[in-house]
Amino acid sequence: MKIRLLVTDDHDLVRAGLVQYLGLHPDIEIVGEAANGDELLQKLPTAIADMVLLDLIMPGLCGTELISKIRRSHPGLRILVLSMHDEPQVAMRALKAGASGYICKDCKPETLLEAIRKVSKTGKYISTAMAEKIAFLPALTEQNPIERLLSERERQIFRLIAAGKNIKEISQKLAISNKTVSTHKFNLMRKLGLKSVAELVRYSIQEKL
Repeated sequence: MKIRLLVTDDHDLVRAGLVQYLGLHPDIEIVGEAANGDELLQKLPTAIADMVLLDLIMPGLCGTELISKIRRSHPGLRILVLSMHDEPQVAMRALKAGASGYICKDCKPETLLEAIRKVSKTGKYISTAMAEKIAFLPALTEQNPIERLLSERERQIFRLIAAGKNIKEISQKLAISNKTVSTHKFNLMRKLGLKSVAELVRYSIQEKL
């Protein structure tokens, strides 16, 4: 029986590559694509899908909020998160929100296939390396102000700033206004006691974020 998969990623090239690669395998059927969370939610009622392959950060509705919304409206649908973030805190939040599995985008193609097939059979997947990181998550969370103090959107913006993105680039990535990005930036820096982007980047490196 084929695994009916709906692929969601805001990067057209990445999404096209996933569709082409996964569609080559006889046990996987691509039943749809979506470029963001809102488009995904529009397609789910009519898409006959067993599983969603989901990018974590996309324009508009995304992250744990999107996962929770999918889980409420389609409780039987399995969600495999494919993310650029390998932090255990991010993975744990996605799993707690209702994701069936979590895998990083730097994985090998065959590892992605393994994850899809395992989620289809058992309803869950997480790599051994990530599981080991999550095992130490309580201690990490207690020590990490990012997890204690910042909202999910603030954490997203924190990581994008630390990755070198400017206000305009973050605005386009998350499909929110420049003013909203600036407000979140001001709030997160105030909460963390940071006074400049340079301090934010240095803090990110020191805390291995």
